[in-house]
Amino acid sequence: MSGERLYNGIVLPEEWPPRRTREDIQKRDPMPVPYLRQQPEVIPIDVGRQFFVDDFLVERTTLTRTFHAAEDYDANPVLKPVKRWEGIPGNPTAGAFSDGVFYDPAEKCFKMWYRVPSGTCYATSGDGIRWERSSLGLMPGTNLVCLAGSRDSSTVWLDLEEKDPGSRYKMFAFHRDPWLPSVYRSGDGIHWDLVSWCGKTGDRSTMFYNPFRKVWVYSIRESAFPGPWSYPANPVGRCRRYRECGDFFAGARWGDEEPVWWVGADHLDEPRPDVSEIQQELYNLDAVAYESVLIGLFSIWRHHPADRPKINEVLLGFSRDGFHWDRACRKAFIPVSERREDWNWFNVQSCGGGCLVVGDRLYFYYSGRGMAVNRAGRAVETQCTGLATLRRDGFASMDAGDAEGSLTTRPVQFWGRYLFVNADVDDGELRAEVMGEDGMPLAPFTREACVPVREDRTLLAVRWQAREDLSELAGRPVRLRFHLKNGRLYAFWVSPDRSGASHGYTAAGGPGFTGPTDTVGAS
Repeated sequence: MSGERLYNGIVLPEEWPPRRTREDIQKRDPMPVPYLRQQPEVIPIDVGRQFFVDDFLVERTTLTRTFHAAEDYDANPVLKPVKRWEGIPGNPTAGAFSDGVFYDPAEKCFKMWYRVPSGTCYATSGDGIRWERSSLGLMPGTNLVCLAGSRDSSTVWLDLEEKDPGSRYKMFAFHRDPWLPSVYRSGDGIHWDLVSWCGKTGDRSTMFYNPFRKVWVYSIRESAFPGPWSYPANPVGRCRRYRECGDFFAGARWGDEEPVWWVGADHLDEPRPDVSEIQQELYNLDAVAYESVLIGLFSIWRHHPADRPKINEVLLGFSRDGFHWDRACRKAFIPVSERREDWNWFNVQSCGGGCLVVGDRLYFYYSGRGMAVNRAGRAVETQCTGLATLRRDGFASMDAGDAEGSLTTRPVQFWGRYLFVNADVDDGELRAEVMGEDGMPLAPFTREACVPVREDRTLLAVRWQAREDLSELAGRPVRLRFHLKNGRLYAFWVSPDRSGASHGYTAAGGPGFTGPTDTVGAS
């Protein structure tokens, strides 16, 4: 039996979410991804830029897929503890331990929530680099917004689809006293009201919104180390349970066994050489909708080498149905530093909201920890927030060298008019053609008639000599074939607008966007 049909043609099973078991995760096999084994006969591509992070859209190719890591900002960290309430001098802490960084289109600024020893603080920025701490009044003279005492993980979400202005911001926070999570609501991200306590969790539990299905997902930690209100110890170690709900607040009150087993680390997560005898574990999983996929930020626990505290690094996964994750690349997307004196020498963690779209770059904020010597001459652990960036859509590229290669998509369908690509062909060339159901090129959209693309930009129009748009093909199943030489192809999409607006999701937003999706394109 089949259930809900998604925006990309994937049909979910009638039982949703799928019922995985502890034994499924304990096997440590990579998570099976049903939609990669059996793709839809025709894939709709009207939502967002289309990526090559997996073979979902690829029927055949001679191009080479390359995954790319984020690049650290030169002046990191962008936020470090400098205030008394940020633990100076004894417990210096100013780190986004998930928490959140979003761009607010209403106020046209970046907003960050981050962890300090006594709770959660709030900062704003005009450029995402320089952050201001304003006195907010909850605790006079400070930028504290939530006094949670010994809080652990917390996630804040700017909900641009919320109709109730008093719930525009949502928070899911875990407290160590009592050992229990809770959910909050706020109209401004500063003044918070406790709504309810939640069901049972482990301490590093988080949440995210899946706008493709209009559901909130609680990413619940299952731990090898039980707390008084968490799940009992299990032989799998740290892994995740899954809880989805249409109503964020009502869905927070779950029964003990309602969250289903979800995902953990597996045998493809290779250990570090200095802790090679120990299995890796999944410390946390944050996620966000970006364009046409969900990006998963997998914090993989590498255990404790002899020379330093725990090592967590952020790796990537991608999902097209919101539950199953493809993790083709197992190299760290945001690694720890190997230099003892650096601020991110250990325990790197992802940030709520995932990433922001800032011009032609994606901004990924993350926290890291290091060691410092305080005024008393004692070594103390520090926690700061840094920034890593990536080319927009730059998770994976399909590449060709001097020898020309090609990529043919599976049958796709669209109602847009204008074909765009994100490509680096400054020293090469890209051409496209459209093929019918019989596999033959459809004139006038042939390779020979395509105006060659020879630029390096994240938004490039593809045109043909006799046609500027594909409107006559709207609603018809077709294949696209890209021919590439000396270049990289990152994404393609068909837009209804000359601006190249993708109408896909923009993660945690960014300057120029007016809502949760890209309706502006090049403008």
